[in-house]
Amino acid sequence: MTGEIIERAQWADPTAQAGEWRGEFVGGPFGANLCVIFNHTNSIGAGPSLHSHPYAETFIVRKGRALFTVGDRQFEAHEGQIIVCPAHTPHKFENIGPGPLEQIDIHEAGTFQTDWLE
Repeated sequence: MTGEIIERAQWADPTAQAGEWRGEFVGGPFGANLCVIFNHTNSIGAGPSLHSHPYAETFIVRKGRALFTVGDRQFEAHEGQIIVCPAHTPHKFENIGPGPLEQIDIHEAGTFQTDWLE
């Protein structure tokens, strides 16, 4: 393989508004051992329920504030912070506002593997 260009239409959520980065990239089919979720929500309280993965997940908060639960720890994260969640650790997050939450979530696997706990 000599490299691959993945167009926005291949990963972006077609309902995303102009300027929003929202969608999912699954890297395995392209030889990448990672998956990326581009999260963007304007809804306060929005976020996934408690879950875990058999691999680590890294969150990059690009905009806004989120309440994270990672294992038995709960904390607020804000723009510019990076959170690393170890493999097999229950976690979740939610937008705590007052505005939109935008993050990049990096899964250390070529396909998504999620165990929903709630």
